[in-house]
Amino acid sequence: MSRAHHHHHETGPARRAEAAAPTLSLLRLSAGQRLAGVGVAIVLLWAAILSVIGWI
Repeated sequence: MSRAHHHHHETGPARRAEAAAPTLSLLRLSAGQRLAGVGVAIVLLWAAILSVIGWI
């Protein structure tokens, strides 16, 4: 069974989407760095909650 469906590929200048280098990429961090980051985020979150409640 032959299909007559053709994909058109642009033959002009290469227009590859160059992604800007992210300043913070979670995929490039090691597990320890991610864990430390999560710990810092949790501490900041709790500090914000407690300051809103009025415990700090």
